[in-house]
Amino acid sequence: MADIDIRRDVSLKPYTTMRCGGPAAFFAEPESADQVGEAFEFARRESLPVVLLGAGSNVLISDKGFDGLVIRIGKPMSRIDCKISDGAGVIDCEAGAMLASFGATCVNNGLEGAEFCCGIPGAVGGAVFMNAGAYGRQMADIVKEVTYWQDGDIRKISGDEADFGYRKSIFSGMEDTVILGMKAEVPEGDITKIKEYADELRQKRINSQPLNHPSCGSTFKRPEGYFAGRLIEDAGLKGFSLDDSGARVSEKHAGFVVNVGGVASATDVYRLIRYVQDKVFSTSGVRLELEVKLIGDFDL
Repeated sequence: MADIDIRRDVSLKPYTTMRCGGPAAFFAEPESADQVGEAFEFARRESLPVVLLGAGSNVLISDKGFDGLVIRIGKPMSRIDCKISDGAGVIDCEAGAMLASFGATCVNNGLEGAEFCCGIPGAVGGAVFMNAGAYGRQMADIVKEVTYWQDGDIRKISGDEADFGYRKSIFSGMEDTVILGMKAEVPEGDITKIKEYADELRQKRINSQPLNHPSCGSTFKRPEGYFAGRLIEDAGLKGFSLDDSGARVSEKHAGFVVNVGGVASATDVYRLIRYVQDKVFSTSGVRLELEVKLIGDFDL
């Protein structure tokens, strides 16, 4: 396989679902675990910080960009392989595959339990990293094994060893580690009912979430005993914007900050996020914690 292509000064805006942010000083999209290692070796030689990017659905990148190497695990590492035997399906899935594609593979093969994945706009690697979930299910329920790169070695751990929690996993605290893929296991079921349920969840998402505007997805973690969207709505911020920049609290779901028209800067979005956190704290005493990962410098 050819050496990995390292590009300079690459705009990250097209690689995020919020559609804002500055450039990466260096950018790589590996096609294999070996190329992941090459990318990290390049960063080591050049003394560069590294950040990982998948589908870009849960990140906000500074307008100043990232002065280091961005490694994007994307389409070149997105294989999905499904095998069914003894009433269950085992799905080997590379980290760059879209979670919705993984969910659709399960649904179309009559496998039950991954329907919640069908509408989540993220990649499998990121979903495993943060234990993504929806509608009462999460990755921890279906992941049986995770394959990852660390310090030049390819390693595997079981789903139990991944130490999944609410929007976190063992990988949340690991540095210089790249999730390469997962093995999931789900049982066979009634394919008609499975497809109907998957369609029902997709429609719920369409009805309740602002899918017509760029966003990072759910902006805040759910505080214990509360719902972030409800706290924001109770603070009078549903549909709120600080200015006409395009950054706005969604009128459809207050738990989402959206980029109306795709014209807001990352700074516009961040200023609004901070305002929402402060306002909710002043009205409820609850400090909302970001679910979105900030990349780069956000000093205001």
